[in-house]
Amino acid sequence: MYDYDLLVVGSANADLVIGVERRPAAGETVLGSDLAVHPGGKGANQAVAAARLGARTALLARVGDDAYGRLLLDSQRAAGVDTVGVLVGGAPTGIALITVDPSGDNSIVVSAGANGRLTPRDVRAADGLFRASRVVSAQLEIPLETVVEAVRSLAPGSRFVLNPSPPRPLPAEVLAACDPLIVNEHEAKVILGAAGDAAVGEAAVGDRPEDWARVLLAQGPKSVVVTLGAEGALVASAEGVERVAAVKVDAVDTTGAGDSFTAALAWKLGAGSSLAEAAAYAARVGAVAVTRRGAQESFPTAAEVGAR
Repeated sequence: MYDYDLLVVGSANADLVIGVERRPAAGETVLGSDLAVHPGGKGANQAVAAARLGARTALLARVGDDAYGRLLLDSQRAAGVDTVGVLVGGAPTGIALITVDPSGDNSIVVSAGANGRLTPRDVRAADGLFRASRVVSAQLEIPLETVVEAVRSLAPGSRFVLNPSPPRPLPAEVLAACDPLIVNEHEAKVILGAAGDAAVGEAAVGDRPEDWARVLLAQGPKSVVVTLGAEGALVASAEGVERVAAVKVDAVDTTGAGDSFTAALAWKLGAGSSLAEAAAYAARVGAVAVTRRGAQESFPTAAEVGAR
């Protein structure tokens, strides 16, 4: 019997958000909206998103002993996340500087802060959390060696879900544990070593998501999910490749939408859904999230998802 449906191992940031009419060019200054401060970070976002949906969720992360750290701890507890694994101190809380344009698209720069001090030793010290968790989810806003240690700490029978963002090449040990590996187009091409020039990417990987998914599967993951924004998603495993339709909405702010998708998918997989079923549900969760501003405050409850 597992105590947690989902253990999230990852980052916790304060999101500093400014709305802009357009992103500035090099050397250019543009005016923006008033600054808004929100709890964020891919790890903290996933934990809140899962807890809002009803998952028994724990977070393993590190924050600073500062006002932003207290903001993040308060937001986790308010959502029902168990924060026994959240460590405090060692560096200032991580910060994400986010600009959002009128279409809802965002650009993000992250200062890792305390996230960079979440170490393999911290993972080993949290062995009890891993043994108590049905699914473990991670991202790459924490050191890669910490993610590797999380893979090595998985309990027998538990499932590992990875969204490699920001993307970087992954060791075979991590790829082999992923079930699924969740990527967008850019992340897929970085992991496959085909980032950069579009022509290079198409030549090496192919120009269809189905091509990316099949090549990624050959690298070792048990399953792969490719998110396609307004075009939905694609799931791939040894059983084949399947498209998952998007939910049509008017997007206001895409900040955190990928985190809500990953959290919902991880939770549903742990509850016994097939990969396609879990991805379809996750697409509905993400669709609700993009109709609201902010990250964690945009994440829906299960009842709100069911009402759409």
